[in-house]
Amino acid sequence: FTMEDALISPLGFMILSGAGLVEGSDTKKINVHVTETVALTKANEITVEQAPSMNADADIYVMVLEDGEVSSEPFIGTPKTTTTTVEGKTVTTLEKTTDGKYIVEIKAVDAGDGKQYDPKTGIAAGTVVIVDYYTEKGAGASQIEITPDKFGGNFYIEASTLFRTKAGVDMPAEFIIPNGKIQSNFTFTMASSGDPSTFTFTVDAFPDYTRFDRTKRVMAAIQIIAEGVDSSDALRHATPSGDTVDNFGIVQDTEEGKEIKG
Repeated sequence: FTMEDALISPLGFMILSGAGLVEGSDTKKINVHVTETVALTKANEITVEQAPSMNADADIYVMVLEDGEVSSEPFIGTPKTTTTTVEGKTVTTLEKTTDGKYIVEIKAVDAGDGKQYDPKTGIAAGTVVIVDYYTEKGAGASQIEITPDKFGGNFYIEASTLFRTKAGVDMPAEFIIPNGKIQSNFTFTMASSGDPSTFTFTVDAFPDYTRFDRTKRVMAAIQIIAEGVDSSDALRHATPSGDTVDNFGIVQDTEEGKEIKG
């Protein structure tokens, strides 16, 4: 049994997959990967919209673009900071421009062949570059952590759907799995169009009792609700003979009150 959802929330994913959920806060920051395409304000210096993370592992890579393609080995960027002493404690803050952007300085980097780019002449002012860096997010950010020691649980699953007859009539239906085990393997699907992509969970069904029947164990149960089938909405208009035909192929003799299967 497989289940698909295109509107799954972080909490819903956590429950179904057995993953942990880390919520960002003022004291617990989450480092989020971002990229920007900017032009150098002056030689070997750029400005970015978001505050670069000052975590020791949060590297900043700057790569020159030509015709929209990366044309250089990555330069290393370092956020420009100011250090002050507040109540005997050293406080480091990011420097910003007057328009609120953050300053990043470009340093030398090994090109891979033993040569170093000269930071003084490395990238000229006006050069278009792509900046790959991390920024810290607090409240409003969350991180799903999938660990090898936690797996999805067993659930009582009820899914609402429609059951369509040969005549094209849709009737409400409930699909019930009394004991479904979410498999630990799942697939992420990405779409460049921006449309929601479905997320598929595979469920192993095990025998168990449904909520309202403790007499036998079942793998699954499907309830089809055919209420309202005999209403006027399910009937075609009367023919010249005076008969009406419902959407299940049954001719109802309106004169004699007889039903004749079509």
